[in-house]
Amino acid sequence: MNAVTERITPSITSMIRLDHSQVMAVFHRYRPETSIGRKRALVKNVCLSLEVHAQLEEEIFYPALRNVMSGDDVLEKSQPEHDRMRQMIGELRQMCSNDSSIQEPAFDEKFLELMRLVIHHVADEETRLLPAAERLLPDQLGRLGMDMTKRRLELMKPHAAEFAETTVRSFPAGAAAGAALLTAGAVAVGAMLLSRSNRKNMGSSMSRWRH
Repeated sequence: MNAVTERITPSITSMIRLDHSQVMAVFHRYRPETSIGRKRALVKNVCLSLEVHAQLEEEIFYPALRNVMSGDDVLEKSQPEHDRMRQMIGELRQMCSNDSSIQEPAFDEKFLELMRLVIHHVADEETRLLPAAERLLPDQLGRLGMDMTKRRLELMKPHAAEFAETTVRSFPAGAAAGAALLTAGAVAVGAMLLSRSNRKNMGSSMSRWRH
């Protein structure tokens, strides 16, 4: 990774903390008395964000950590917690398809159950796993952040319209504009980094071919 890319790419631990903050910001806007349409948007936004976040951690962050802290109790229980989150997300998605289900107290209870698990999971990561990564992997955080940016772009691309729509419905107009701009900026940076990487690889290949 060249020096310029390393400077503009957030570290993987910064990106994980930002993901946590985004999910919690949406969660704090959820109220039992919220309208059906907005409840659906809030829940779908959180569910999509958690699914992408969990996959990114499992593909990039956890394997890197296991190389330097294998057998850690908090790290080992992270995957089962993700699996439990996915189960609850599946149940919430099914309930979201029916307006009457969203009006039921069971919908609120299921979402709050998911968020209790998320809060516990986030606390473990932010008090143990992220500081451990910053202590044990200081020279890899930028590269891992770039890997996460590229992979996030791939995972989010098919869901860009859904994420934009649910973000707009989840936040007031001013906040939604800011969130949409931030999302667009993140996608643009990801695309730029991916393009630079591809051009660099192509240039290296052409150089070898000429020689």
